[in-house]
Amino acid sequence: MSNEGKKVSVHYVGTLDDGTTFDSSRDRGTPLDFTCMAGQMIPGFDLAVRDMSVGETVNVRIEAKNAYGERDENAILAFPRSIFRGEGDPIVGATVTLTSPDGRPFPAVIAGFDDENIKIDVNHPMAGKALNFEIELLSAE
Repeated sequence: MSNEGKKVSVHYVGTLDDGTTFDSSRDRGTPLDFTCMAGQMIPGFDLAVRDMSVGETVNVRIEAKNAYGERDENAILAFPRSIFRGEGDPIVGATVTLTSPDGRPFPAVIAGFDDENIKIDVNHPMAGKALNFEIELLSAE
C-alpha cells in the first residue's frame, strides 16, 4: 500500500559513506513528520518511505542526483568585497548567511577571495554526496 499523499512520521539516522552521522531525528528525540511525495523531502527519501509499512525499518543509499543534486561549479559566485562588512580577510571555508530573492536566509561558504571579490559557494552543503539513511516508519495517515 502506498503512502503517497499521506502524512507520515519517521525516525531516521543519516550518514555519509564514511559513517559520519550528519543528521538524526533519534538524537533529537523528535520524529520527522511530512506529507509523503509532496516535495517536502529530497526525492530519494520520499521514494524510500512511499512503499514502507508502519513499523518497518529500511536502510537506503540515496545518490546525489536524488538527494541534493550534483555540485555545480557555476554556483560559485563572485561578490564585491565592499558588500561584506568587517575588517580583515575573509576565512576560506567559513559559513556566511545570504538572503534569497524571496527573503529567506540560506547558508553559503566562502570559497576564496582576492583584492576585489569574495567567491561564495552557494551549493547546498550536501550537494554531490550520496546519503545513507536508516528510516523507521512510525505512522502513516
